[in-house]
Amino acid sequence: MRHRPNQTTGPSLSLLWSLSPRGACPYCWAVSQSNLFELGGAAGVPNPATPDGLRPLPVDAERSMSVAPLASRMRPRTLDEYAGQRHLLAPGLLLRRAIDADRIQSLIFFGPPGTGKTTLAQIIAARSKSRFEKLNAVESNLAEMRRVLQGANHRLRNTGESTLLFIDEIHRFNRAQQDVLLPDVESGAVKLIGATTHNPFFFINSPLVSRSQVFELKPLDEADLLELLRRALGDAERGLGHLRIAAEPEALAHLARVSDGDARKALNSIEIAAMTTPPGSDGVIRIDRSVAEECIQRKAVVYDGDGDAHYDTISAFIKSMRGSDPDATLYWLAKMIHAGEDPRFIARRIMIHAAEDVGLADPMALVLATAACQAAEVIGWPEARIPIAEAALYIATANKSNSVVKAIDAALEDIRSGRTLAVPNHLRDGHYAGSKALGHGEGYRYAHDFPGHHVAQDYLGAARRFYEPSTQGHERKISERLDLWRKAAAENGPHPSGLPSTPKTSPKTSPTS
Repeated sequence: MRHRPNQTTGPSLSLLWSLSPRGACPYCWAVSQSNLFELGGAAGVPNPATPDGLRPLPVDAERSMSVAPLASRMRPRTLDEYAGQRHLLAPGLLLRRAIDADRIQSLIFFGPPGTGKTTLAQIIAARSKSRFEKLNAVESNLAEMRRVLQGANHRLRNTGESTLLFIDEIHRFNRAQQDVLLPDVESGAVKLIGATTHNPFFFINSPLVSRSQVFELKPLDEADLLELLRRALGDAERGLGHLRIAAEPEALAHLARVSDGDARKALNSIEIAAMTTPPGSDGVIRIDRSVAEECIQRKAVVYDGDGDAHYDTISAFIKSMRGSDPDATLYWLAKMIHAGEDPRFIARRIMIHAAEDVGLADPMALVLATAACQAAEVIGWPEARIPIAEAALYIATANKSNSVVKAIDAALEDIRSGRTLAVPNHLRDGHYAGSKALGHGEGYRYAHDFPGHHVAQDYLGAARRFYEPSTQGHERKISERLDLWRKAAAENGPHPSGLPSTPKTSPKTSPTS
């Protein structure tokens, strides 16, 4: 039977419970590990020196027992150790002043993984006189949340001590769970610190956001990551300083660069390199560029399928095409491909852009974009990258015009806000019995019976102009042709009765539609 942790054996046995093999008694297992543990008596008999019967472990033994990854062990304990986020924590700024004065109100930290959201919350907790409670939205339920909130209210009433409640991954709480927090955040019974990788304005209830100060944490720059890596290599207590490691500057620079601002990824990668690289004959573990590349493997970009990274990247992609920058277009496209974005989503956006921002300045853009979309649908990744890149580059380097989208939006606005126009009689359908008696189709002139296959007549029944072609690319010719037609229409205005004026040359045929 395994000895479960209790008040007699104390918290250290709880750690042994998690470390010992399944089915084994943790205390017996500790006895067998003579190189790590020194018991004060028979198994299960408390040692007067310590509450749990285990004498204090030497530093080396404690290090051997540690199962926490390097990123966890090296977590900064003070603001002086904290790396990055100078836009929030530089001396004199709002958040720094609030932390220093212990005047924290409810906060929401959001940003990519590995930027220090949880660490910052723990630093605030260490400096605050408030009681610190921590929940993880992935693991916690409504009952646990209510227990913490009730305890906070009880503590405030009886001792006057406020509670600092940290909720990691707060966006994982549903709307009802988030609403439970509102009364206690509003009353000040708890001061909330929420951490999330998602934009809180989209994923957290608006009332909760309005009662909190929102701070965005940004990816760490390479200099900050290099400092963290060097600190870990030199720290013998928490880091890798107890090992003889010689890390080449180029290797550290590679880890800092490929980690993409993620401190956790950088630290865990250097730990893998140190733990898996055999020492040389002199006992030194050498970490060069090739070792660093092997340890960090494939670069994982920050890209969520339904969050900020998704929409920000596609926005940058479209704006780069609109701005005629083929290199930026390819970069953002490559980022989406690398992150595994759906090729059909990218292709659809390219088709929209072809019509909206290239339009009639180069009508082939939409044809090519449609063909790329069909190709991507058939072949998928990785080959779909080629037709999609071809379409994106064509659009990025094509003549641009947004006259089409402006024209249709102007017409829609006229429909929504103006008086709806009736169809002129000469344009109405004249095929059915009785239409002639109503005058439908009477006087319509068939354009192909006139020189140039064009005839000036009233097609709207009112003076409106929605389409204004640009002078870009193919649309220049459209503009010249349209100027001639509009001039002819002005010279051959509609008959006062509403019927078109008599043509200068008699038509051969006069279809009714």
